[in-house]
Amino acid sequence: MEQPQITRTTALLVGGVIALAAVLSGAPASAATSASVSSPAAVSASAPPPPQIDDLGPAVVQFSLMSSVTVGDTVYVGSRNVSPARIVALDIPTGEVTAVTYLGTGHSLQAMAVDPAGRYLYAGVLQDAAGTQPNLYRWDLATPDEPAVAIGRIGDRNVRAITVAPDGHVFAVGDGGATPPPLWEFDPGTGQVTNLGAPDPSATGARAVAATATTVFFGGGTLFGGGAARAGLYAYDRATGVSRNVTPTEMQGDPSIRELAVFGDRLLVGSAASTAQSKVAAMDLADLGSYSVATSIGKTAKKFAMIGDTVYFANEGGVLSYSPASGAIEEVSFDGPFLGEIWGIGVRAGKLVVTSAFGFVAEIDPAARTSVVTDLVTAGAPASPQAAMGLAAGRGSVYVGGTGAVAKHDLTDGTVEYLRAPGEAKDAIVVDGVLVTGQYSSQGIWRYDPSDGRPLSQVAAFPGEQNRPQDVQWDDVNRLALVGVQSDTVGGGSLWTYDPATGQSGMFVNPIDAKQYVRAVATHDGVAYLGGGLQNADGPGTVVAVDPVSGTELWRMAPMPGAGISALAVQGENLYGLTRKGGFFVVDLAQRTVVHTADVSSVSTGFAALVTNRGVVYGVSDTDVFRFHPTTFQLTEVVPDIDGAWYSGAHITNDELGNLYTLQGRDLVRIDDRPIPVSIVAEARCLGSKTQLMVKARNDGDEPISLAITTPYGEKAVASVAPGKNATATFNIRTATVPSGAVTVQAARGSDGMQTSNPAVFDGAACR
Repeated sequence: MEQPQITRTTALLVGGVIALAAVLSGAPASAATSASVSSPAAVSASAPPPPQIDDLGPAVVQFSLMSSVTVGDTVYVGSRNVSPARIVALDIPTGEVTAVTYLGTGHSLQAMAVDPAGRYLYAGVLQDAAGTQPNLYRWDLATPDEPAVAIGRIGDRNVRAITVAPDGHVFAVGDGGATPPPLWEFDPGTGQVTNLGAPDPSATGARAVAATATTVFFGGGTLFGGGAARAGLYAYDRATGVSRNVTPTEMQGDPSIRELAVFGDRLLVGSAASTAQSKVAAMDLADLGSYSVATSIGKTAKKFAMIGDTVYFANEGGVLSYSPASGAIEEVSFDGPFLGEIWGIGVRAGKLVVTSAFGFVAEIDPAARTSVVTDLVTAGAPASPQAAMGLAAGRGSVYVGGTGAVAKHDLTDGTVEYLRAPGEAKDAIVVDGVLVTGQYSSQGIWRYDPSDGRPLSQVAAFPGEQNRPQDVQWDDVNRLALVGVQSDTVGGGSLWTYDPATGQSGMFVNPIDAKQYVRAVATHDGVAYLGGGLQNADGPGTVVAVDPVSGTELWRMAPMPGAGISALAVQGENLYGLTRKGGFFVVDLAQRTVVHTADVSSVSTGFAALVTNRGVVYGVSDTDVFRFHPTTFQLTEVVPDIDGAWYSGAHITNDELGNLYTLQGRDLVRIDDRPIPVSIVAEARCLGSKTQLMVKARNDGDEPISLAITTPYGEKAVASVAPGKNATATFNIRTATVPSGAVTVQAARGSDGMQTSNPAVFDGAACR
């Protein structure tokens, strides 16, 4: 997340940064605005000018998807993290999108099913918040030009799975409610949605449902936070309203039931695993105690389809075949692209119709091992800016994590390139021009070097239960990428480490405790500081200092007990932190004491992020960008009401030039904020046959400041620079050539004690 601070080891910047500096100094972005000020009276005589905000365009534009169902020659695909949510109809023979419908609520569609006649498509949405708005929809496929209509709501916030019984009754399950997840029924005759009760009182969520004329099967377990809940399969008798536990013994240790489907006289069951492999079972509908079970490949078994006697399903990155008769499970090989996460498998004319999170549909012939691939956007699916994940900047590029891709924004020419990767880049850093990401779910650490021509690829893998990276930081002392991770289904988390120079990686499990996720990471002088949190906003709010090389705990404290940690950053010898309940604290690292606390809930609650930039700690929440004074710790709003469209918590990052990057709505923005207004020019030039470095700093404010200029070739202090005046420092290098590099100008203002650190770069020079 945070750009490494400029030191001697990072001072020699090349290529992209120099070009970027020229772009930023010479031409404005396509749209530039200044943050608004509430009234002239709010600006004091010594107040810095408002920041410049450059709109760099939509952060990530895709047709991102999360579900599909095949009906005849058409596959219907549900969107993910775009607004409004939508369903597209792809005609498989022609490879063209023939219809689109938009839904009035929700950000994603994970649940879709069609009635036995193939007439009505039912869909359920995921939502940011619960309420009275509908989350169930029906689309009449006989009139696809007519929009889908809302038919009601289940009481849970999210609809995770939906099915249609032979009599047309619809059953749905989900999560996000205040109670264990119930089974819900929609009666198309009356239009009523009914709560049929919670079959599993220990479940925290449900992602699987299937129905026959007499029985509804409910699959639940734990989705987040660990705890006592495990995989639970329940059979609900539609006549008596009684549920009974029919979970196969072999699945009872897995976190949850992931998929259910009825084929003929059998119920197919897939589990989601964590510390072991997932399982697949074929159960006799006439005698549910009679079943066969097989251990699968990977951590998930979902999206069942059947051709003849062979069952096909998806794991994390491909299609598997399963023979219920023999119990054999094998990978399906074919001539085609890597599929990544799969959100639907259908059958058409003896071939599999596979919907990939990478935005394409692959029609796979498992016998011939061939495939035909259709890109959905090329076929006519409407792409839109999606809610974003992680963020990193450096060497003239900004990287934004999306679903199944990372958008690479080139700041020199404005182009955007999409780097394909499974899952989601939850956070990232740029180190020496190389992108390092933490990939959800259970994808480990990935790396991309734009100079070597290789694609974004995995460089470190970890146990599957350590599945959700939260924060990525760079330890410049140990030269390690540090990744804080949560374990969704087991609880607790881990600290991952990765050395880009050697390719070595490490992991320390539960460095805080067995319950708290590792939500936040900061690093200073070779020590990693980890912030803990639970699934909800409560928690001990523990901060642990750890040696990232050995994993040894150095000390721990709870600066503001009762709330989970949201973000951490270090400036000087102070550790700054935000909590999910709007708390702010500062810890003196030398004394290991809390020296400041405050309530900042007016600008920040929930998931937020911190970054140290120009010697000042900045923060971003879902609503605002703000900063903290480095000595008084007073909060100042920098960009109020920025309202970034983040999917899993706000992010903010910076580059080598001191620019900040975050989202405003769904657009990527660059923020140039200077708490002490200083303009810096650094230039390497020739003095005869020798080189010389000249640094000029101008005081753009309205009161005197002091400066300290640091370069690879020497330092200079200037006690006082008047408003509008320049301070110039010249360093004779005494060599014929000098490489490109960087300088830092420390500025201090006496009236309020503000201190900032301002970077600048220079081109190399060769003299004769």
